[in-house]
Amino acid sequence: MSRSARTARHGVVAASVAAGALLLAACSPTTTTLSYSPSDGTRVDLDTRHRGLNLMVVSEGDGAEGALYGALTNSSSEPATFQIEVDGAAPITVQVEARETVNLGTEDGVLATLSAVDTIPGGYLDATLSAGDVSKDFALPVFDDTLPEYAGSTS
Repeated sequence: MSRSARTARHGVVAASVAAGALLLAACSPTTTTLSYSPSDGTRVDLDTRHRGLNLMVVSEGDGAEGALYGALTNSSSEPATFQIEVDGAAPITVQVEARETVNLGTEDGVLATLSAVDTIPGGYLDATLSAGDVSKDFALPVFDDTLPEYAGSTS
């Protein structure tokens, strides 16, 4: 086989590989545009203007109180009342002003406590987040204070 034939063959192979890679890339979703929870909690998108971010509970579980952590975001032009409901616990209601975010479980935010957590750490609670006439059921993760970042959160 001549040198020019081998060069042409390598060019065809390279073009085929490049075309295949482009085809696969075109069929794959762009994952950097997807919403996700970057930490231990759960993200709950009620609509394009109201969402719960990194929602989680730190508790000893089995009926003990639990500290609610995360944030509630209202990007609308009107104030919104958020409510978090968990079976067996009193609902938590938080007012969030227009275009604001309220942190939960921090000194500069709102200290929110679930009156009873009916699962063990490592489990999930069936919860509902609502704002206005929109609500969504979600799994609220429960942690204990064994991790250093949550130490002292259950006392």
